[in-house]
Amino acid sequence: MKTIGLIGGLSWESSAIYYRLINEKIRERLGKLHAAKCILHSFNFQEITNLQHVGKWDQLTDMMIHAARNLEASGAECILICTNTMHKMADEIQVQINSPLLHIVDATAKRIQQLGLNKVGLLGTKFTMEQAFYTNRLQNQYGIQTVIPNEEGRQIVHQVIYQELCAGIISIASKEKYKKVIQQLLDEGAEGIILGCTEIPMLIKQEDIKVPILDTTDLHASYAVEYSLK
Repeated sequence: MKTIGLIGGLSWESSAIYYRLINEKIRERLGKLHAAKCILHSFNFQEITNLQHVGKWDQLTDMMIHAARNLEASGAECILICTNTMHKMADEIQVQINSPLLHIVDATAKRIQQLGLNKVGLLGTKFTMEQAFYTNRLQNQYGIQTVIPNEEGRQIVHQVIYQELCAGIISIASKEKYKKVIQQLLDEGAEGIILGCTEIPMLIKQEDIKVPILDTTDLHASYAVEYSLK
């Protein structure tokens, strides 16, 4: 079993889900009392989000590279960024480390292909929805077309993530707002919905919508387990 290095605290709410899912999946595969070999670097998310919202991406990249190198020095044999947004600097991190960085978009795209979907809706932070690092990887490497919410919808999705989900708040009213945003994406031809923020699966479940959801947290955890055991 290879040791998984987790860059977490982005937020810790979803990092805790990563830790649980990875260990559950290892136990399902190996049985008995088996658990994952993993090392966690956990950021103070307030510091991260402060830098995100003033556009200090170079500083954030340096912090992420430092975390990845520390994990590698501690014995990690692969690196997982436990959030969608911070994959913005995934390529820069990969060239600075020797271990593979297991990309959340790759894990998600493989599932989209298995389902035979060509066009999907993307929910996430405004950074993930509006910047090209996520949608370009889906299009350029996998031929998957992406649609995002309108400006009002993007603002709703973003605010709920940072003001509620990252603080562990689950609101029925916010679920209904998300469902309306999702319906707009379906009206534009989305055949599935990427829950492209690792906190969104806390709010939106498969039973809430009629097309397949792509739970990036679960898919990324499975991707790491497969790599760890192969």
